[in-house]
Amino acid sequence: MKKYLLGSMAAGTLAATLCLAMPAFAALNQGASAPDFTAEASLAGKDFTFSLKQALKKGPVVVYFYPSAYTGGCDIEAHTFATDKDKFDAAGATIIGVSADSIQRLNTFSSDPNYCAGKFPVASDADGKIAASYDLKLTAAQPGLTDVRGKTIDHGFIPRTTFVIGRDGKIVAMFSSEADHLHPEDHVKKSLAIVEQMQGKAP
Repeated sequence: MKKYLLGSMAAGTLAATLCLAMPAFAALNQGASAPDFTAEASLAGKDFTFSLKQALKKGPVVVYFYPSAYTGGCDIEAHTFATDKDKFDAAGATIIGVSADSIQRLNTFSSDPNYCAGKFPVASDADGKIAASYDLKLTAAQPGLTDVRGKTIDHGFIPRTTFVIGRDGKIVAMFSSEADHLHPEDHVKKSLAIVEQMQGKAP
């Protein structure tokens, strides 16, 4: 738990840097068709190919974009999703995190017991193509930035944005830290409340 606490403490400086780096916010909104994608992803440290189309066959999917593994807010968000994973399972929902991190970084992050804890996958969008399909812009890498482990962050950042997608492929809800002033934990709470409500309405 010590690493998790250190990640929280390190959030301030990096968060301020990321805020300065982010462009004006825009994203696909409620009612739009969610762009299908496949991506190299990691679950519990092992590579696999994630398919949104396949995941939607099982139920709603929470696609959450985040700036970088091993940074304060993103670490908190991953830890909270992992903690509540059983509740998402009970609602029939799949979680997939997406960032511009390399698959090597994500293999470590996905298995770390303080963060994803092997509970849900995270996908690599190193070139920002998935983000772009959701109208999210990948900003350029910022020289000199390091993560909570002291390792250089050599990739760009995607703004923290969550999409809840229904089985029909339509976006049920979209919210972001930038536009909606949400804390990382709020992304988890809001998406969980939505998928639980969707489950209650399911035939």
